[in-house]
Amino acid sequence: MGNNGYFYGSVVKETMKNILITGASSGLGEEFAFQYASVDTRLFLTGRDHSRLRDIAEKCRQKGAEVRERSIDVCDQPAMKDWIQSENRAYGAFDLVIANAGISGGFNGQSIDDITHDGRIFDVNLTGVLNTIYPALPDMISRKSGHIVFISSLAGFIPMPSAPAYSASKAAVRFYGEALISKLNPHNIAVSIICPGFIVSRMTDANTFPMPFLMRTDKAVTHMIKRIAQKKTRIDFPWQMAISLKLLSLLPSFVTHAFFAYLPDKKLLPKG
Repeated sequence: MGNNGYFYGSVVKETMKNILITGASSGLGEEFAFQYASVDTRLFLTGRDHSRLRDIAEKCRQKGAEVRERSIDVCDQPAMKDWIQSENRAYGAFDLVIANAGISGGFNGQSIDDITHDGRIFDVNLTGVLNTIYPALPDMISRKSGHIVFISSLAGFIPMPSAPAYSASKAAVRFYGEALISKLNPHNIAVSIICPGFIVSRMTDANTFPMPFLMRTDKAVTHMIKRIAQKKTRIDFPWQMAISLKLLSLLPSFVTHAFFAYLPDKKLLPKG
């Protein structure tokens, strides 16, 4: 090993921070990758769109980051396990894992095919999270350090009839992440659950209704990265919307049902 802490030959730079980001081919994942990219960072990026992922990886390399990208569907448990564990063997445990991959979609209840739409949402938003964190956890626990970030949503605060599968899946992610906090704390592994509101992305581009407190992607990710660095366990924003939904969840169910009955429906699961 050289005096600078780098391993010659194996080209494993021990001073670099290893960051895994899923859903990195667009939206929040893309912005996370770009903002974390630096000369002291090794990024492990995955997403379903190979072309976009390759372009994002190249932009991150131009900022000085070392990038390892692989186009994988997070629902493919064997592929996720093989990729993550092989990268762990080559580069060591991840310092930060951001389980970001997620999709959205509405509901019309008029076709049996809606089961397929909703099933896919649960698969990506919940099972995809499990397929991301479980292969990464053993090395984190062995090293007794690391940080796992769950991307939930303010939509998980209250049942959303316009997008029941999305709302329920994000609520499950929030509960699951919060349950892991005390389990992983003895191993010195931090857990953060992020519940954002509306953020500009391909997901919100499909919405045809007003989106209060809609945030720019770069601004939202900057806020999240700051809170992640502080190891906050819960990151709910914007605060105005978070408080409103929390208060709404305390009202009798007939009141919330009446309120949501007047809201517009969300479009079905976008293609691609």
